[in-house]
Amino acid sequence: MQNLLDLDADGLAAWFAGEGEKPFRARQVLRWIHRAGVADFAAMTDIAKSLRDKLKTRAVVYPPPVIADQGSADGTRKFLIDVGNGNAVETVFIPEDDRGTLCVSTQAGCALECAFCATGQQGFNRNLTVAEIIGQLWQANQALGVRHGDERAISNVVLMGMGEPLANFDNVVAALRLMLDDNAYGLSRRRVTVSTSGLVPAIDRLRDECPVALAVSLHAPNDLLRNQLVPINQKYPLSELMAACQRYLDKAPRDFVTFEYVMLAGINDSDAHARELLALVKRVPCKFNLIPFNPFPGSPFRRSSGERLRRFADTLIEAGIVTTTRKTRGGDIDAACGQLAGQVRDRRRRIAGRTILFTEASYG
Repeated sequence: MQNLLDLDADGLAAWFAGEGEKPFRARQVLRWIHRAGVADFAAMTDIAKSLRDKLKTRAVVYPPPVIADQGSADGTRKFLIDVGNGNAVETVFIPEDDRGTLCVSTQAGCALECAFCATGQQGFNRNLTVAEIIGQLWQANQALGVRHGDERAISNVVLMGMGEPLANFDNVVAALRLMLDDNAYGLSRRRVTVSTSGLVPAIDRLRDECPVALAVSLHAPNDLLRNQLVPINQKYPLSELMAACQRYLDKAPRDFVTFEYVMLAGINDSDAHARELLALVKRVPCKFNLIPFNPFPGSPFRRSSGERLRRFADTLIEAGIVTTTRKTRGGDIDAACGQLAGQVRDRRRRIAGRTILFTEASYG
């Protein structure tokens, strides 16, 4: 049985063609599944009954099940999504006055092992399928409904949950195409963001195949520090990453890259670090999103003080760079940035007792 959630518009058209059906039938079904949120073929009333009966025997619309739905005092909601074999991923909805943002996971766990991230400490099991990625948006739409009239609660999507999106490139791009398709979710490229830790070749592929807004998890102004905080930097150092960001802007829907920067007390938050950042990004049109560190069990890091964060931001702002400080949302349900852990059966052989080499005096 074919799960139709696994197919973008082209894939669905090809599947219908293989079933001897005309292309417009694929568009009809696409609208029913994604725009209307209908999983029951019998309810697709403008489709011939003979085709509906045929679909019941050949296909399903099966989103990954929601096994927990937690609400935060600030309105944030965290969904725990079952992706099978003991694995579950987390999806977070963040409501604001002018938008509703869904943070979507792309892997069960993460193999990149960023030092300050709970997901990275959970290990890695596998990439999510297209159905499991787009199914998070499908399920959240079912749970959240609409704000008023026909407006959906979810206006923005960020692939910034569990996992490295660009390490699951083909499935992520297929899911992105569904998010952007007017017959599916109809989101603007400017309102869909992919966040990456810096997989340079995949950034170039995304630019060519499906350019959406780009966010880069930067977190350090030099290779020495970033090699430890974000280990993928050892393969793709900052000079290569900055060049890839410049290339991406040739086709990006926004004229800047967003750099995400988790503020770690005594590690990456000094005035000297801020000045080093300015030198690093001087050729890349960008904005900075400073993120107060969100603690998780076993973490050796501390959150930068409010005063230190303010001074760091002021240094960037005075140099003319748009800089925001992310408001911590959903911390009471472990839904804040860096806290998503889910349930992951790690299939790798991991090194026990990793030593954290940072000291408060190490990097200025």
